[in-house]
Amino acid sequence: MRTSSRIRPGSVASWLRDRDPELAATRRAGRTALVMPALFALCSQVIGSPTMATFAAFGAFSMLLLVDFTGPMVQRLRAHLGLAVGWAVLICLGTLVADRTWLAVTAMVVIGFLVLFSGVVSSVLAGASTALLLAFILPVTSPVPFAELPARLAGAGLAAAAAMLAVTLLWPRPSEDPLSAPAARVCCAAAEQLRTDASLLAGGPAAPSTGQCRARADEAAAAAAELRAVFDATPYRPTGLSTSSRALVRLVDELTWLSSILADSAPPLDGRPACDIDARSVRRAAAAVLDEVAALLDAPRGSPDELHAASESLRKAMADMERNATTRLPVRGGGAGTPSQVHPVIGALDLSFRAQELGFATLQIADNVALAAAAERRSWFERLLGREPDAVTRPLAAARERAAAHLQPGSVWLHNSLRGALGLGIAVGLANVTSVQHSFWVLLGTLSVLRSNALNTGQNAVRALGGTLAGSIIGTGLLQLIGHHGTALWFLLPLAVLLAGIAPAAISFAAGQASFTITLVILFNIGQDPDWHIVLLRIQDIAIGCAVSVLVGLFFWPRGATAAVDRALAEAYTDSARYLAGAVQFAVGHCGTAPAPTSAEAALREGVEAAAAARRLDDAFRSYLAERGAKPVPLADMTTLVTGIVGLRLAADAVLGLWRRACEPNRAEAGLVLQSAAGQIAGWYQDLAAGLGHNASVRDPLPRNPAAEAQLVESLRRDLSDEHGQATDTAVRIIWTADHLDAARRLQPSLVAAARPDGPS
Repeated sequence: MRTSSRIRPGSVASWLRDRDPELAATRRAGRTALVMPALFALCSQVIGSPTMATFAAFGAFSMLLLVDFTGPMVQRLRAHLGLAVGWAVLICLGTLVADRTWLAVTAMVVIGFLVLFSGVVSSVLAGASTALLLAFILPVTSPVPFAELPARLAGAGLAAAAAMLAVTLLWPRPSEDPLSAPAARVCCAAAEQLRTDASLLAGGPAAPSTGQCRARADEAAAAAAELRAVFDATPYRPTGLSTSSRALVRLVDELTWLSSILADSAPPLDGRPACDIDARSVRRAAAAVLDEVAALLDAPRGSPDELHAASESLRKAMADMERNATTRLPVRGGGAGTPSQVHPVIGALDLSFRAQELGFATLQIADNVALAAAAERRSWFERLLGREPDAVTRPLAAARERAAAHLQPGSVWLHNSLRGALGLGIAVGLANVTSVQHSFWVLLGTLSVLRSNALNTGQNAVRALGGTLAGSIIGTGLLQLIGHHGTALWFLLPLAVLLAGIAPAAISFAAGQASFTITLVILFNIGQDPDWHIVLLRIQDIAIGCAVSVLVGLFFWPRGATAAVDRALAEAYTDSARYLAGAVQFAVGHCGTAPAPTSAEAALREGVEAAAAARRLDDAFRSYLAERGAKPVPLADMTTLVTGIVGLRLAADAVLGLWRRACEPNRAEAGLVLQSAAGQIAGWYQDLAAGLGHNASVRDPLPRNPAAEAQLVESLRRDLSDEHGQATDTAVRIIWTADHLDAARRLQPSLVAAARPDGPS
């Protein structure tokens, strides 16, 4: 009995791992508990500068506990160096404007907005936003003569140097990207499914059973779901400005698309599928590429030669399949299609279309991973200088594109940035007008509880006040127990910092506030007679900050992401549907004698607009996931609506990629059929967008149109057969374009089922 009552170290470690995955918060807290008290002691007791001590302590707290940069060590050190430079600049600005209230308020609003909004550019900036804001809040709320600036900068500089040493030497974080391992597992599972499906198509005594095919498909779907869960688990897109991180984020969308293609293109399990040698070859070649992609994701500094060779083999297999498809297309006779309800002529290319769709998706994935690996293979000096490998978009251009995508009235990120900046500005003005002591904590209270909607802000305000009250009571008790033995506070400070770092992740937000309050009580009583009155000031300051947050939350976009996610969905579907229609218009210009109504450049611009709308939706969805309380739409249905954008947008990418290759124009009435089909499908998605969030009825999914298929086949027979009566390459591309449109149509039933139960509110 006595053994069971003891606290065993193993049980504590297990409890901590359950609540702090990968011990990320524990790692940060442990470093801070060692570095922050040491710097505070050095500056206050050895150097004898209270100003240096304050800025060193809070600098170490910000740079070690509030940020946790990812990636290779060089990349992390560059991020810490940038954070240190940002601290120096903001300390200078805060010191300059602190004397005049109107100037301090104006600067706080401007700096607050710029820091918060810059998070759309990079997850590095998003993750460092609180640390950067503290660098300005600390000096702007404590006016001092300008002669104190060197001491402030010296304290922050010591903190930056110590932080860089700590992240390098003290329990360094694993260097792999959080997306790489799950992405590699998706590639391996997809490759195994492709090989199993190809063996089933080949038949013979060694062919796998239907149970084996189903098991491989389930494994691939589970791996894709795991990757998406990792991607959605953070409050911002886990990407930086580097080429490698941007490529890995695009990889998530492409693997999501690949998993949906695999689900649609799996051979039927209720009968022997038709045999298509070229389609089998493309599947096996795609599997080989995905194996090499997985290997390069696991070892990004490895040689890309095997991946390049596998990609070339896949391109050759796809070219052979496209060339041989012309011999299988029965433009004169009825033809024999696959056992489905499609027109026999179109059905004759069903397996080759599925293989072409898979091959195109696989090559996009391979190109992205090869680019990311090239960035990882740069030398240390090239990384330090920020030299990027050849990429479609350079970092500054990517930053401008991302920022411009969110300078829209419906952007959740824009709303949150404006709300946060105004709240902090009001807090600065209120703290100066009321002349409260330690006005820094008024702003800290404002920043800590302000969320994307009024309900969450109010809930966090209650938790913050409750945690502060509990921490104050505990801190008062400690001061009473210690009495005049102030030396004991030095021994308690590391323990308090450790608890303040672990509690928010392992226990709760309120527990974190309580622990932080205890830390401040100890910190501000070291070196002087312990004074419990500071805890009353702490409660007063936090209460003022919480009141500001609640008022700002009530007056500025109080519904938060719940309302914005509907608008973002509507915009993303509208822009993606326009992009699909534009890609088909570009295709029509290549299969007729008239000039193309849409150029490749115009279609690409529409693609950029669709991608920007998808990013706004992604950020709104993340805020929606982070908001507490009941969801007006079941999470599974909202996820279905969000991921539907990926399939629609990347189907347009596939059409555009199919027709950007050179081909001789041919007179074809088929273009009119394609235009009509594209118009109907784009119109359906635009109607869906118009209904989202307005409690409007959602149209039924578009049915398959046999009459349009027959009209398409007739136009192919009249116009697109050569002098030998054989189908042309353009005929194959037209049918494959129709198949891509049909893939967009097949998305509709699941979207209708997700949108209809209650509808996004």
